[in-house]
Amino acid sequence: MRLTGRYLGDVHRLRDTWLLDGLLAAALATALLLHLQLSDQTEATPLNVACALLLTLPLAARRRAPLAVALAFAATAALNAVLGGGLFAGEPPPFASLLAGAVTFYALGAYAQERQAQIGAVLGVAGFWTAVIANGQIDPQSFLFSAGLIVATPWLLGRNTRSRTLRLALLQREQEQRERVAVGEERARIARELHDVVAHSVGAIVVQAQGARRMLDRNPDRAREALQTIEHTGHIALDDMRRSLGVLRRQGSDSPLAPQPGMDGLDGLIRQARDSGLDVELISEGQHGPLPAGVDLSAYRIVQEALTNTLKHADSRHARIAIRYSDHQLELQISDDGAPGQAPSATHGTSGHGLTGMRERVALYGGELHAGHRPEGGFVVRASLPLSP
Repeated sequence: MRLTGRYLGDVHRLRDTWLLDGLLAAALATALLLHLQLSDQTEATPLNVACALLLTLPLAARRRAPLAVALAFAATAALNAVLGGGLFAGEPPPFASLLAGAVTFYALGAYAQERQAQIGAVLGVAGFWTAVIANGQIDPQSFLFSAGLIVATPWLLGRNTRSRTLRLALLQREQEQRERVAVGEERARIARELHDVVAHSVGAIVVQAQGARRMLDRNPDRAREALQTIEHTGHIALDDMRRSLGVLRRQGSDSPLAPQPGMDGLDGLIRQARDSGLDVELISEGQHGPLPAGVDLSAYRIVQEALTNTLKHADSRHARIAIRYSDHQLELQISDDGAPGQAPSATHGTSGHGLTGMRERVALYGGELHAGHRPEGGFVVRASLPLSP
């Protein structure tokens, strides 16, 4: 059985919480037993020892069974007082027992469902009041101390923590849902664009095949060149088709077939950015040979998304585009001089959804993408796109 990283992470967190709660329970039990041994007011009778262990050791399960732990604590406190134990008869009660009670009812508020938390709080107050009455300490101060300090205050803190945790979890789920929607829309867009690229390649193959058929008898050399071009174009189209099969195309889209942009269209893109007030510098290294159609389109879109995010989400006046061509890959670096702390959002940008769209395009071709703040200020996007299948 193969375990995913997320599942393994949950297992490790569960193990860590069990260990932490177990250590807490053991520490409080040890402190309470030492109090029984060293105190002049409370004797270490078998009843007191048993109650000390029942008050503290169940805390090891405070996250998994908070109501059961709270009921065990309240029942033990009441039983100890009714049977004449001295744990809660001293002045003041042992600090370890008070701390164990506070931890118990905080866990009840933080980890129990609403109805269970309310039942546990009511029974906890009843158990402490039973202990107070059994000890003969019938006065408002004792009742308020037991109900307020040990039960109500930790319980309310726990409910507040639970409320914040649930809100954060809800916000995280909403963010993940928005991210999934953005990824789905971007994959749909990539699929449509790859469809256009493949359609263009297939059209070119048909034209070349018609020409080769006409020249086959009259000019075999020209026909052979045409067949080589068909072979090369077919390999590229097949490669793009394999990639597009993994991307869902949104149903019902009416996007017209049109020539897709590429790196040759960067000049127009840079002109648009400059017209919007952004000073763009372009640096190119290496020989700019013909690129595979899909890579050419993706590289153009990455630059477009980076510039758009700079214009929308960063207080920048200058941007720099560095392009490095090599035999095996195309490297892009788009940086700006925005103020520190201002970065593009993961889901903002053009219709390609900013950084999410860049990641999808780079992953489609097995490349790498790194985006983040620069130490000197501003934001940088680095992408590498392999040129070989």
